[in-house]
Amino acid sequence: MEEFLLFKAENGGLSDRSVRAYRDILLRFEVWLAGRDLLAVNGDELLAFTGPYLHKALKLAPVSRTPYVACIRELYRYLWSVRRLLPRDPAASIPYPRRPRKLPAAMELSNAERLMWAPDFNRFEGVRDAAMLAVLIGCGVRISGLVRLNEGHLTTQTIDGETRMAIRPTEKGDKERLIPVPREADLLLRVYLEHPGLAEIDRATEDGDKVLFVTTRNRRCPAHEYYGERRRFSTRGAFAMLRRHGLAAGIPAEQLHPHAVRHLYGTELAEDAVDVLERQQLMGHADPKSTSIYTHLAIRKLTGSVDKANPLGKIATPVSQLLGEMTRKPTGAR
Repeated sequence: MEEFLLFKAENGGLSDRSVRAYRDILLRFEVWLAGRDLLAVNGDELLAFTGPYLHKALKLAPVSRTPYVACIRELYRYLWSVRRLLPRDPAASIPYPRRPRKLPAAMELSNAERLMWAPDFNRFEGVRDAAMLAVLIGCGVRISGLVRLNEGHLTTQTIDGETRMAIRPTEKGDKERLIPVPREADLLLRVYLEHPGLAEIDRATEDGDKVLFVTTRNRRCPAHEYYGERRRFSTRGAFAMLRRHGLAAGIPAEQLHPHAVRHLYGTELAEDAVDVLERQQLMGHADPKSTSIYTHLAIRKLTGSVDKANPLGKIATPVSQLLGEMTRKPTGAR
């Protein structure tokens, strides 16, 4: 089974996290086999494992059984088509569990405004939190992509004579994409990067880059080891930061989830009739049939779409007035 995991990691693009999840699933499958040869198991038995056994013995809901089905199907496809150890694939007809489709909950625009004003800008942590929230709200990144950002993932380019920032987050499946940063988030990021509190922190990574968003305390890490990667936020820590500011601002708990913020971004793009292919690229949704088309969309057009439709541009943020003064054309200018 380890050979299968190695094959999926090297040839199937399986992320380290997914490899760990598959390994846990295969360990449970091995327990269920109870010493039987996995090559001798038939389709009905595999159906019994992915259905009744997982439901009754492990008490797994349909949504939790889905990765088990995916793993078992991939395992036997590998044994059949790659290793040629089976005359046919016994797992090919195993169905995925049916589950009701839930409409995603989105944070309300008014609550996004309240969230942006929640951090204390008199403290380094407040400036950092505001920059993180601005990237979440204004760029629609997943929280895993947010915490994995390094300073090297920030890029600048000249668009219509103006220097604009973009980020290159790495998210699901270790896929990287380029997202234009709205002016509000751009300015908050620059304020954070130029803060004297950040200059005092050693955030260098082994490859010579720098962790972008850093923590200022970690009780589990000795002081002499608290540098570089040890300074990076965990997804849980970033989630806790979002929730802490949201609750303090009186935002309903059901809207205080990174997915709710991401859904707000997608909703606002749709509300402003941003082209569906642009939305797919900005949101990082994989679609094999259209990937070859929308991945080549010009960054200038995407930047214009973000400026027009992103949530930060529709609410009052701590830097909106300053940004308005900076972008206002001088009298007499054309």
